[in-house]
Amino acid sequence: MRAITLIGAPTDVGASVLGASMGPEAMRIAGIAQALRARDLKVLDIGNLVGPGNPQSPAHGGFRHLDEVVAWNRTLYAATLDTLAAGRLPLMMGGDHCLAIGSISAVAQHCRSRQKRLKVLWFDAHADSNTPQTSPSGNLHGMPVACLLGHGPSALTQLTDTFPVLRAAQIAMIGIRSVDASEKHFVNEHHIDVYDMRTIDEMGMRAVMQSVLSDVDENTHLHLSFDMDFLDPGVAPGVGTPVRGGPTYRETQLCMEMLADSGALASVDLVELNPALDIRNQTAELAVELLESLFGKSTLMREPR
Repeated sequence: MRAITLIGAPTDVGASVLGASMGPEAMRIAGIAQALRARDLKVLDIGNLVGPGNPQSPAHGGFRHLDEVVAWNRTLYAATLDTLAAGRLPLMMGGDHCLAIGSISAVAQHCRSRQKRLKVLWFDAHADSNTPQTSPSGNLHGMPVACLLGHGPSALTQLTDTFPVLRAAQIAMIGIRSVDASEKHFVNEHHIDVYDMRTIDEMGMRAVMQSVLSDVDENTHLHLSFDMDFLDPGVAPGVGTPVRGGPTYRETQLCMEMLADSGALASVDLVELNPALDIRNQTAELAVELLESLFGKSTLMREPR
């Protein structure tokens, strides 16, 4: 049985609106542990990590809540590294997307120690590539990609002993459709692979996923960082920063099934679920359905070849 550890990270200190801190409990109410156990997975829920509250302070020095974001990411870094060292797959339940700095830093450290190739898939409506100099708000959930590539405060860019945590060639973005001009410049300057919604419209999701996964091999550790606002808000209303024109339910399920088929998935972030903005917990229930597909549930009727 494959072993998975659920790690709750109940904070919205990096976000623009309150509510993502309730995401882990919403997923538990939606039956995340039971659903994964039904897939013959050995699931351990270690509960919620503990960190500082949200002071709801204005930006200072280009950031909102930097100290609190650092504290949460350090705690998550340690929990993720411990989970990987125990031979288990960490599934981080956020919380806002600033938490990916801690989880991915730990994954990168783990991969280096075992000489595994790391590939990060960033499913999001946003590029999350602002810096303190370019962010209009100072919200750190808009900066994790930049931090992971070495552009940000040292307390976040140097959680590991290697700087930067990631090289641009290790990350691919899917579903992007809301990008500041400065972010567009950052992404293009660093030559990050981006499959925005125009690309998905033109190629189709199947071809996009085939391209994304084309270089995945048996030595690849695949990390999925999944922001619930990747989906169209008509499907997933419970998010803090909805953007119209996102992938459909079936397109997203296809992504999950193809990731499962790759056999390379080894760590997951599920973030930006905001129950305060949801309708009868439907976005949390959708998140659980997607994770079921990610771990092997399929609508495929024919026998796989």
